[in-house]
Amino acid sequence: MSWIKTVSYEDASDNLKKLYDRVKGPDNNVDNIMLAHSLRPHTMEGHMTIYKYVLHHPRNTVPKWFLEAIGVYVSYLNRCNYCFDHHFEGMKRLLNTSGEQPLHNADKIKQALQSHNFDEAFDTKHAKVFDYVRTLTVSPGNTGKRDIQGLQTLGWSDGEILEINQVTAYFAYANRTVTGLGINTDGDILGLSPNDGQELDNWNHS
Repeated sequence: MSWIKTVSYEDASDNLKKLYDRVKGPDNNVDNIMLAHSLRPHTMEGHMTIYKYVLHHPRNTVPKWFLEAIGVYVSYLNRCNYCFDHHFEGMKRLLNTSGEQPLHNADKIKQALQSHNFDEAFDTKHAKVFDYVRTLTVSPGNTGKRDIQGLQTLGWSDGEILEINQVTAYFAYANRTVTGLGINTDGDILGLSPNDGQELDNWNHS
């Protein structure tokens, strides 16, 4: 589960138990990435706040499935299998329910991301986003104004570019939390998320 001690849902008390009750999924299941925060519950609270606001806020305008695809790609670049597997399943669920019509199915998107051949699954506007995401993830110091201008030229608004930037940055944090603590998916239910976008205080995973 993790290379450090964690506190189970059954053994939790006080503020930690309250936080677990906010983030839990079916059958009191708490994702291992959240369990890893159990010795410092305030960091779990911070993690969940930024995760909910960056990826699941109702005022985001970039489709949520595409934000998840960005997270899948960042996790692939960072070799974070935990986040890759979780968020690929989350993206797949969203594609099945959102009414969006991507050029290919989820498996085709996965193949395109893993091969860096983005044009195989996305139109030019969406494919070019992953060039920016890759630079920001692998060599952030090489990111320049030209990258932003390129996205603007393709029709992304500045607010949407900010969403893309923040999701990329969030997954860098999440990936390093996972890989740095040896967190695995044992016992997790893949693909759940706090996807009630209208209630920002609702962190329950469903």
